[in-house]
Amino acid sequence: MLGLSRKLLPSTSALAAFDSVARLGSFSAAAEELSLTQGAVSRQVSGLEEQLGALLFERTSRGVVLTVIGQDYANAVAHALAQIRSASLQVMTKRHSDQLNLAILPTFGTRWLMPRIPSFVAQHPEITLNFATRIGVFDFDRDGIDMAIHIGPMGEKGPDWPGAECTFLMEETVAPVCSPAFLAAHPIASGADLLRLPLLHMASRPGAWGHWFESLGVTGTPSQGMRFEQFGNVAQAAIAGLGVALMPLFLIETELASGQIVEAFPHPVRSPSGYYAVAPVSKKDFRPVVAFRAWLIEEVGRFQQDVVGW
Repeated sequence: MLGLSRKLLPSTSALAAFDSVARLGSFSAAAEELSLTQGAVSRQVSGLEEQLGALLFERTSRGVVLTVIGQDYANAVAHALAQIRSASLQVMTKRHSDQLNLAILPTFGTRWLMPRIPSFVAQHPEITLNFATRIGVFDFDRDGIDMAIHIGPMGEKGPDWPGAECTFLMEETVAPVCSPAFLAAHPIASGADLLRLPLLHMASRPGAWGHWFESLGVTGTPSQGMRFEQFGNVAQAAIAGLGVALMPLFLIETELASGQIVEAFPHPVRSPSGYYAVAPVSKKDFRPVVAFRAWLIEEVGRFQQDVVGW
């Protein structure tokens, strides 16, 4: 009986790895979210499948897809992990009403948000911030998240996030960048020259390159180059000389200043995507959400005043 009980209780690390892959649809994205190697995540999931005696994912040349059994299990595991996280946070902080569980985008969180967080902490020492990395739309209740900083389409409709209130924060300016060695080997005289070069793509922004070429009046189909799920990986690929990346300039200031990457062609454009503060309708008046949203808007205002061209 004890052996059966243990079999029915997989390790939390295995469940966390499975949950991450199920949400992101990729072992590499899950590895970045969990700060593990892709091999470690794969072993955790394989061990879980062996323990359960069931196939949870279908492996294909394009990635992984949940099986029918895997989908049912993913829903149950996500709910259970959210409850465990919530209970753990309550025990650790003992101030649940003054907590803000915030989901952030990896690169935006590291490069733009974190250096500014001491200002919020100084203004609101009574609010405990708990950070989680999330990409794309997710279930706030299931993940135990109060608020998210999200990238979404610009325009009247904004991000399509059912049951959530989206507050626009800021636009971004993007430009094609590459390594100095790549530019020396592939001289670029016009925007049209980029059509024949290997381009690096973001999975979350499939139309970004098309929008950039359109802004120049360049017709043609952009090359189907490497595709990435994280801006950090795109930047590293550009530094390695694998192609030209279309990057938000404010997120790569360090690489540009150091000369690791340079502008491939001098034509920055406003991205069709923007940043939003997103909160479920049920939490829009939650005090920590209100305080953090107001602080974010103030910080964005200061940032835009300091950046030329905003």
